[in-house]
This record gives sequence, C-alpha cells and structure tokens, in this order.
Amino acid sequence: MVSFGFGSLRVTSIVSRLGETDAVLLETPIMLAVSWMASHWSAARFQVPTHAAARFLMGSIAFGVLMLAELGVSVVVFGRSAAQHFAGYRSVAGVIGLAAQIAFAGFPCVQARRD
Repeated sequence: MVSFGFGSLRVTSIVSRLGETDAVLLETPIMLAVSWMASHWSAARFQVPTHAAARFLMGSIAFGVLMLAELGVSVVVFGRSAAQHFAGYRSVAGVIGLAAQIAFAGFPCVQARRD
C-alpha cells in the first residue's frame, strides 16, 4: 500500500521535476526501509519459521504478488499494455526498481539469518 502511494506520488509529481531516474533513486531507499520493516513484522506476525526454505517461499510469494500488482496497476491505471510494462524494465530507472524488488524478495532470508 505504501509503495503504491509513493509510486503514484513519484509518477505524478516528482518525475516531472527530477526525471525518471532521479525520482526512482529518491524513492528507492525509502521503499526499501519500509519493505524491511514490513518483512520483519510479517514474518513475526505469521510466525514464519527461520529456516531458509520457509523464508525463501515467503520472499518468493511476496515478489510474485508485487510483480502482479505492479503489472495490474500499469495496465489498469496507466493504460499500458503488458509489453509496454515489461519494456520499462530496460530503462535505467526500471533496472533500479527491479533490483530493489529483488532485494525486497530477499529480505525474509536475510532477516532469518540475523534472528
């Protein structure tokens, strides 16, 4: 929910002032911090075991849901085709965003090793 709020703010307000790449660079650390806290809270709330398989599954499901939600918003809200959405990952901003989403998927495993 927070990511869609930040993403909407980035697309509607910040991109026109800073450009796509700088807007994503500004948003990414905030979103990673929020994601880190959400991952920790979710693992504790749903008592996800700390063994690697359970945490890998948690991160994989979260990543899949995130990717589907992002595709859905891109198609439904912004009127892009699926091909246009995926083509966005070839830009610098798209690569930064995808790298952050992959990091997000790894958070449960990293947190399990820390706990």
